[in-house]
Parts: sequence; structure tokens; C-alpha cells
Amino acid sequence: MRIYAIGDVHGQLEMLKAAHARIARDKAEHGDEAAQIVHLGDYTDRGPDSRGVIEFLMDGVARGEPWVVIRGNHDRMFCRFVRNGIPHDEQIKSGKSWLHPALGGTATLASYGVEAEDGDFEVAHMRAKAAVPEAHIDFLDHLPLTYEWEGYLFVHAGVRPGVALEDQAEDDLIWIREGWLDHHAPLPWMVVHGHTALDAPTHFGNRIDIDSGAGYGRPLSVLVIENGAEEIVTETGRAPLEHMRPA
Repeated sequence: MRIYAIGDVHGQLEMLKAAHARIARDKAEHGDEAAQIVHLGDYTDRGPDSRGVIEFLMDGVARGEPWVVIRGNHDRMFCRFVRNGIPHDEQIKSGKSWLHPALGGTATLASYGVEAEDGDFEVAHMRAKAAVPEAHIDFLDHLPLTYEWEGYLFVHAGVRPGVALEDQAEDDLIWIREGWLDHHAPLPWMVVHGHTALDAPTHFGNRIDIDSGAGYGRPLSVLVIENGAEEIVTETGRAPLEHMRPA
């Protein structure tokens, strides 16, 4: 049994295509062409081609590729802005809007040919509403928040420890850090997530974080899980996953 997972993409279409090419080579070497590929969310913002990333994923799903596409917090912010003109998410305590350079919404809109400035929300919303295909928003809006497989749970940000999966809040599944990243006790699953960018994918004992910072120009990582073994798929083949144990 094998499954792959791809970390946060953030508009990096060429990196996403390269990640799929690495997976294709790994499948050719190890077999199992039908192995699933889980995408962990945050397809939009910061990078140059959010539109291309969404279209790439939509096309693959439409072809019947064995892909799971999970929704992230940046995808929700994009949808809320285009649909309803909501520029802020209450989970962002700094008060920065989705159009702030740190969050990267202007880069997403630019991929649709929309010029926007932070603070000029009404004009940006009007332009976005006209330029972004409704099918793109529908696709993102209807993505699942989690995926379970063979004792692993795939989710964008993480889970609230001690809460049953069916009772998890959406805000936690796509935003959580506090009370999660410092939780070292065993969980009902091995959780594979992104959201919190690291220098390299890392196994923390009860969770595996594979967001290696593609949104900041760093690599886009691919995890492969096969028969209980977890490795990184690189340009030159499989490589060990870094492990970090709590002190």
C-alpha cells in the first residue's frame, strides 16, 4: 500500500508540475500506478500562478486521476473575497487583510489579470468577481478538509488534540498552530499536514509537517508512505525524512 502527499503549493505551478513528475518517476520505478496523491491545500497566494495551479488540479480531477485535493486557509480566504468581498479572516490576529503582501492575495488576483491594492477592497472585489471563473471558486469551496488512509490523517493545518474528528472545527483544521505544534502525545492517527513552513519536511513523532516553504520560493516537498515507511521523493529518488523528537 502506498500514498503520496504534496505540501503547500502557493501559486507555484511549475513546482507542482515538477512534484508530479517526481511522483511519476517513483511510480515507474516502484510500480503501483494507481497510488493516490494527496494535495494538502493552499493552492493560492504569494506565488505567480494561482490560476494555473487551480486549473491543473481541476483538470486532473476531471480526468479521473487518483488525486485527493484538500482545502487550506489561503484557499478559503480567496473564495471569501471573490464571493463576498471579505478581506479579513478573524484567525489573523495582526489584522492584515488577504491583500496584504504578507498573505499574497494580490498575486493571486494578478494571475487572473486583476490589479489590486491592499485597502482598496471594494474595487478589488468588483474586479475579482468579474475575472475569476465561478467554477474555480466552486471547486475550492467544495474540497474536503481531511482525508484518512491506513492510520494516517491528511489535513492542511492540523487537529485540536482530544477532539473527535467529526467534531473538529474548520478553523482548526485549516489554521491551527497554538495547542497543536507543541502537542507531543500520541494521537488516533499519524497526522500529515502543511500550513507551518519549515526548512525541510520533518517527522515529529505524532505528526509529519511537509510544508517546506514553496510560497516563499523554497522547494515543494513530496512525501511517500509505503508499508509504514515514510520518505521524501526527490529528483534523485527517495530520501530519508528528518525526525525530531521532543526533549
